[in-house]
Amino acid sequence: MMRIFLFLATNIAIMIVISVVFSLFGLGSALDARGVHLDLNALLAMSALMGMTGSFISLALSKWTAKQAMGVQVIAQPQNYAEQWLFTTVANQARQAGIAMPEIGIFQADESNAFATGMSRNNALVAVSTGLLQRMNADEIEAVIGHEMTHVVNGDMVTMALMQGVVNTFVYFFASIIGYVVDRVILQNEREYGVGYYLTQMVAQIALGFLASMLVMWFSRYREFKADAGGAQLVGRWKMISALRALQREHEPQALPGQLAAFGISGGDVSRFFMSHPPLEARIAALQRSRIGD
Repeated sequence: MMRIFLFLATNIAIMIVISVVFSLFGLGSALDARGVHLDLNALLAMSALMGMTGSFISLALSKWTAKQAMGVQVIAQPQNYAEQWLFTTVANQARQAGIAMPEIGIFQADESNAFATGMSRNNALVAVSTGLLQRMNADEIEAVIGHEMTHVVNGDMVTMALMQGVVNTFVYFFASIIGYVVDRVILQNEREYGVGYYLTQMVAQIALGFLASMLVMWFSRYREFKADAGGAQLVGRWKMISALRALQREHEPQALPGQLAAFGISGGDVSRFFMSHPPLEARIAALQRSRIGD
């Protein structure tokens, strides 16, 4: 809760600073002079409401969405040795990390993968694929769970949702200004909202969202190094390195859908600017240089 409060307070402060900057540089007056009569403060507030609301709804539904999208079977009562071992391992790490026991699930996938999601560190879901249970040994699985548990401990789900909300806010805000300028100044439309506004605003949202996603993915990659370090702290550095090397031996795992990609264990093979995970080689090298978990 404190993490959410501090982040929201920071966002409000940013909005206030931006409003002051607009006033100092006379952006509102400059737009008025060109026939673009916008209440920038009202637009900024509306953009924040739209941007943050969507992110919070997504976060609140994240566990339900993950279960439906991935077909996660939650382990309420372990039915066999593998489920009992998984349950005990997660329980031990949760106790070691000082958080509430998360829900534990298994989803069907040939590739080795895992993810964590949930509204808070004490209301989370940790799920692993059947492929991971079949392909990795106990030490490697333990390390993967440690990686995901660190995402939970660090509150990464909340932080990423809030960051995405801030990004959405400013994408909508600046796209709306661009739409108004094109509609009123270039197309000389005298109505409040012309076709030019809607088309331009939509294109601007796509373009700005594409650029903003680079920032979100950069932060996601930064988080992965932290989660690797946390996993090493929980189970040992060489177990974590072994798990990452096991991933290297596989073909690139199939991407997780939507927002779950940012909370998986595997690396990506797309352009570096848009990767949610750093290259596995870089993650292994970072652990090899560290003394965490020795």
